[in-house]
Amino acid sequence: MKINTLQKKLTIFFALTLFIPVMIMSFFMPFYYQYLIEKETQRLTENTLSALRSNIEMYLDDLERITILPYFDENLMKALQIKAENYENHDLSTKIFVERTLIESIPMYFQSLRPDIVGTLILPADGSVYSFTVLGSYAVQDYPFQKQDWYQKTINANGKATFISTHPQEYLVNPPANQVFSVSRLIKDPNSLKPLGVIMADADTASLEKVINEVQFDVDSIQAIFNEDGELFYSSSSLSKEMLHQIKNNDQIVKGENDTFVVVSKEIERANWKIVALLSKTQLSSKIKWIYFIGILFAFCGILLTVFLFFVLSRWITKPFKKMTRKMNEVQQGNLQVRLNVKGNDEIAQLGHTFNDMIEKINELIEREYKAVLNQKKAEYQALQSQIQPHFLFNTLNGFIALNRIGDRKKLEQAILSLSYLLRYILNQESWTTIKDAFLFLERYCELQKLRFDDRLKVHLYYDETLSYYRIPKLLLQPLVENAIIHGIEPSEKPCTLRIIVELKDIEDKSHLVINITDDGVGFNKESINNQQSIGLSNVKERLKMAYPKSIFSIESKEGVGTKVVIQIPEKDVRT
Repeated sequence: MKINTLQKKLTIFFALTLFIPVMIMSFFMPFYYQYLIEKETQRLTENTLSALRSNIEMYLDDLERITILPYFDENLMKALQIKAENYENHDLSTKIFVERTLIESIPMYFQSLRPDIVGTLILPADGSVYSFTVLGSYAVQDYPFQKQDWYQKTINANGKATFISTHPQEYLVNPPANQVFSVSRLIKDPNSLKPLGVIMADADTASLEKVINEVQFDVDSIQAIFNEDGELFYSSSSLSKEMLHQIKNNDQIVKGENDTFVVVSKEIERANWKIVALLSKTQLSSKIKWIYFIGILFAFCGILLTVFLFFVLSRWITKPFKKMTRKMNEVQQGNLQVRLNVKGNDEIAQLGHTFNDMIEKINELIEREYKAVLNQKKAEYQALQSQIQPHFLFNTLNGFIALNRIGDRKKLEQAILSLSYLLRYILNQESWTTIKDAFLFLERYCELQKLRFDDRLKVHLYYDETLSYYRIPKLLLQPLVENAIIHGIEPSEKPCTLRIIVELKDIEDKSHLVINITDDGVGFNKESINNQQSIGLSNVKERLKMAYPKSIFSIESKEGVGTKVVIQIPEKDVRT
């Protein structure tokens, strides 16, 4: 489609002006919204993690309080003191008291306080072990509790609670849970601060999962807890080694096998743990997908509707220009009377007023300048004619004198009749003639010349009848014929032939009227041409150029051979 109208250009310009910003907005706005949603989701996730951290810390506080229960039971504290002071030296009743207290009383406390406590260990200072589990499991004989890392950390904590990350209950026979996490504490004598033993309570990780599941996240996520050493404590889904490595490096974006995750984390200061939420970017992006689709759909429909409305409404702008173009075409065809019917006062109306004013001024300019030039050209044209007419008459009268001297009265009478026709033709005020009338004139003229030259002059006149009414300047050909007779044929001692032929020819794919005036007289060369002959030819050339600016005048002559004059005029300039 060619963009060749103002309406199309305005429509395309407007469409591009609208399309580019809309496409930029449609492309970048979803990214911006995705960024906002991700940030908002992270903020909400942080708030959720804060709430989850509070729940876990409350849960850990409950577990921590369990480990201080021995301090509120005098019998239990007394039994632990006896265990720490030469237990083997006490009597049997004391030993029975200690054993009953450690075996029966403490498990009841733990079971009634927290049903999710799956096992309890009391490790007195003498190296003995007392255990309680919901399934009645018992401790593995000769298990090296004192050599375990958690035991050493508990001792080093010096009475403060120690939280132990997930681990199997390998110290129990037929443990009630696959994985547990624990809280332990060193029990000391309140008075002497002497270590009496270690207490450890095991909680099923399912209870921790229950606490985590009570909190809902906006998008699919993986929750994980890491212990104080950065090791994975708990995870709601499996994490690859590469993902764990990225989390340990505190990367904000973690790449998994099938998805990419945004990392949000919080510290659980109570246990020196870190809880991490991995938010699925795929699900975050899926929330944006409909924004993309709807945004592009609205943008596309909006552009189509806007372009359509603009194309329709733009006619209101372009219609006056089209009307003005039609009027300009009429002016180009020569109609200077056209005027625009201007309505309104906008820029288009001002242009219309300017157009009307321009036509008025053109008319004035033509009246003042163009017509004056035409009058001047007409005067010059008539002056050229007046230069040719006396010259022709002088030569003709010389011919009459010659006839009178030889006494040929009959020829003289015929010559006078021919001259009277020629004079009537010449005295006619018309500046233009037809090919037909011009040839009638040349025929009478040549009759006069033949009376003078007798058999020494033969004349051949021919023109195509279809060219009869083609218009040429009057007396255009007569000076050329006169020159041919006087300067070519008259000096010759042999009979000569004068040919005047007018026909149509195609020259450079354009039709031309071609006039050939040929004689086989004495000829001439350009150096020897006399002043009178030169003036006659110059007058013809000037008249020809004045009448037909695109015409061509050429002359060829060779001494002893003859002269040929050729005039070429575009047919469209002579056709009536």
